[in-house]
Amino acid sequence: EESNGVIAMIDLLIKDLDKELTEAAAEEKEAQKDYETMMQESAEKRAADSKSLTEKEGVKADTEAELQAETEGKAAAGKELMATMQYIASLHAECDWLLPDYDAR
Repeated sequence: EESNGVIAMIDLLIKDLDKELTEAAAEEKEAQKDYETMMQESAEKRAADSKSLTEKEGVKADTEAELQAETEGKAAAGKELMATMQYIASLHAECDWLLPDYDAR
C-alpha cells in the first residue's frame, strides 16, 4: 500500500508537471504572437514616420526658399523706397526754392 501512495503521488507530480509545461508552451506561443504583432506595428510606424519626415523636410525646403525670395523682395522694395524718398526730398527742395520767388515772378 505504501508503494501505491508513492506511485499516486509521483503520478500527481507528473500530471502537474505536464499541466505546467502545457501552460508554459501556450504562454510562450501567445508571447511570440504578441512580439511578432508588436514588431510588425513598429515597422509600419517607422515607415509612416519616415514618410512624414520626408514630407516635412520637403515643406521646410519650400518654406525656406519662399522666405529667401521674400527677404530678397523686401530688400529690393526697401531700396526702391529709399530712392523714392530721395526723389521726393529733391522735389521738396526745389519747391522750397521756388516758393519764395513765386511772388516776384
